[in-house]
Amino acid sequence: MQAKLNGKREGGEISKVHISVGKKKDFLFLSNNVDCILPFFSSKLGLERFHSVAILGFNSAEWFISAVGAVFAGGIVSGIYTTSSPEACHYIAHDCRANIVVVENQKQLDKIMQIWDRLPYLKAVVMYKDRVSEKHPNLYTMDEFMELGNEIPDGQLDAIINSQEANQCCVLIYTSGTTGKSKGVMLSHDNITWTSAHASRAGDVQPAEIQQEKIVSYLPLSHIAGQMCDLWTGIKWGEEVYFAQPDALKGGLVEVLREALPTSQMGVPRVWEKMMEKIKEASSQTGLLKRKMLSWAMAATLEQNLSCSNRDSKPFWMGLVDSLLLSKVRWALGLSQCQKHFSGAAPLPVEVSHFFLGLNIPIYEGYGMSETSGPFCISGPQVYRPHSCGKVVPGCHVKIVNEDEDGHGEICFWGRNVFMGYLNMEDKTREVIDQDGWLHSGDLGKMDQDGFVYVTGRIKELIITAGGENIPPTPLEEAVRKELPLISNAVLIGDQKKFLSMLLTLKCSVDPDTSEPTDCLTQEAREFCQKAGSKATQVSEIVQSRDRAVYRAVQDGIERVNGRSASNPQRIQKWAILGKDFSISGGEFGPSMKLKRQTVAKKYQNEIEAFYKD
Repeated sequence: MQAKLNGKREGGEISKVHISVGKKKDFLFLSNNVDCILPFFSSKLGLERFHSVAILGFNSAEWFISAVGAVFAGGIVSGIYTTSSPEACHYIAHDCRANIVVVENQKQLDKIMQIWDRLPYLKAVVMYKDRVSEKHPNLYTMDEFMELGNEIPDGQLDAIINSQEANQCCVLIYTSGTTGKSKGVMLSHDNITWTSAHASRAGDVQPAEIQQEKIVSYLPLSHIAGQMCDLWTGIKWGEEVYFAQPDALKGGLVEVLREALPTSQMGVPRVWEKMMEKIKEASSQTGLLKRKMLSWAMAATLEQNLSCSNRDSKPFWMGLVDSLLLSKVRWALGLSQCQKHFSGAAPLPVEVSHFFLGLNIPIYEGYGMSETSGPFCISGPQVYRPHSCGKVVPGCHVKIVNEDEDGHGEICFWGRNVFMGYLNMEDKTREVIDQDGWLHSGDLGKMDQDGFVYVTGRIKELIITAGGENIPPTPLEEAVRKELPLISNAVLIGDQKKFLSMLLTLKCSVDPDTSEPTDCLTQEAREFCQKAGSKATQVSEIVQSRDRAVYRAVQDGIERVNGRSASNPQRIQKWAILGKDFSISGGEFGPSMKLKRQTVAKKYQNEIEAFYKD
C-alpha cells in the first residue's frame, strides 16, 4: 500500500515522479529528474512544515514541479485560480499560511505585490515565465530559484521526506464559494495516493507498462478534477501530459487535442457543450446532403447505443457508418485515438450526452467533490449506463439518507478518500461529517438496484415555493434548454415565491481573446430565429425590440415544458431573456464553469423582482 508520495531516490532520480521540463513540438512534457524540486528544500526560501506553497498560474510543467516540490519538502500545495482578484488571492494565501507563492507572469505577480505586506507568513515569491521588471527582495526568477537547489545535501532531502506521515495534509483545495465563503479542503497523503490509484483504475486508466495514456491538461489545477486527473493520477500511472495554452477554454482546445491525440479526455459539462455547438456550427456550413447523412447516422447510432450497450452485439452496418461518417467527426475533434471520455464537476445535460453518444463517443460521468479527493462514483467502458454517474469506486461506500417515496435522498460517502476537514473551520467540518464518519454531500440523488448512482440536484438549490412545494431546478432548466435550442442558460427562480419564473440567456459566439460572450448569435440560434420568422442575428436585436417572433417561439417552448409538469406549482409562469450570456468574468460561473446561483440572483435582482411585482 502506497501511503504517501513515493520519494525514494534511485540513482539520482525520484521514482514515480516525472517532473523536468522539456519540449515536444509546442507542448511541455515530463521526465525523471530530481533536481527541479530541490530548491523547495532550501533554507533561503524558508518553507516551514505544514505551511503552504501557493501556486498562481495556468497549467504548466512548472505548476507540477511546484506542487510536487512543496509536498516532498513537507509543505502543502495550495492552488489559486488565475481569475482571482488580489483580495481573493490574499484570502487564500493568508488562510493557508503561504511561505512561498509561485506565479506564472507579471500579471499574476502584480496581484501578489499589492497584498504582500498583508501576508505575514510570506517569505518568497517565484515567477517562472516573464522576466522580473523590477527587482524586489525575496523575489526570484525561475533560474535563480533553480540555483538554490545546488546547496541541498542528500541527507537533508531524505530526512524531510521520511519524516512525513500518511495522515498529514499535503494538498489544499479551495472551494469555489458558490454558496458562501470559500473553504480550504484538507487532503492527506493517503487521500491523494489512494484516490489516484483506485478511482483511476475504476475509470479504466492503464499503467504505462500496459498502455501509454496521453492526456491534455487544461482544466484549472486549483480544482480537484484537474489536479487529480492530470497531476496525481499522471504520476501514479506514468501518463504523458500535454499542456494546453491558456486560451484553451476560449476556443483553442480542439487544436490542442488534434495535436496531442489523447487516449483519455476529461471535461466539465460546459466544455462538452461548447464542443457540441462547434460541431453543429461546422455542420451547418456543409451541403444539405452531407448534413442529412450525418444527422441520420447520428440518430441511428444513438438509438443503437441506447438500446444495446454491448459493442459485440451491434449490427455490422454500425461499423460501416462509423468508419465512413462518424470517425471523421471524431478526427476533427482530435478524439480519434481517445478511448475514454469523462465529465465531472456538474451533471451532464441529457442533450449533450445523447449528442456525443450519436457520434460513438460515450461520455463517462463521474461524481465527487473536493471533499472526496475527486471522484467517488465513476463510469467507464465496463461500467456505463446513460445518465448515471456510474458506480461507487471499489473500497468506498455510499448511502442515501432521508429517502422520499421515489428513493431520492441525500447522498452520503464513507471511505479513505474522504477529506481531513476544512482548514480553520472546525464548525463547518462538523456540519458535513457526522459522528460515524459519513460525509454528507448536500446533493440529492438515488441508487438503482444495480448500484448505479444518479445525482438529481443540490439540497441548498432546492426551491421551496410559498405554497410549500419542493422543486429541484435542474430538471426544469434542462427541459427548457432541450426544448429551445437557442437557449444557452436557464435559471429557475421561485424560492419562497408564489410561482416559478425563469431567467434565460441566448447562445452567442465568444470573443476568442477575452472569452467574453459577444452580441452575435450562434448559427444554431440564428437558425432557430429564422424558423420562428425572425431575421435577428444579435442578442440585442431580440431583447431591445422584444422580437415578437422569437418571444412567441420561446413562450410556446415554455408551454410545452409546462404541459409535461406533474402539477401546477411546477409550471413556469414568467420568464425574461437577459441581454448577455453568462461567463466567468461576469461572475455567473465559477472557475470550473459551475453556475453560481446566489450571484445570479443578486446580479439580476431587478429582473427577478419584476416577476413578482403584481
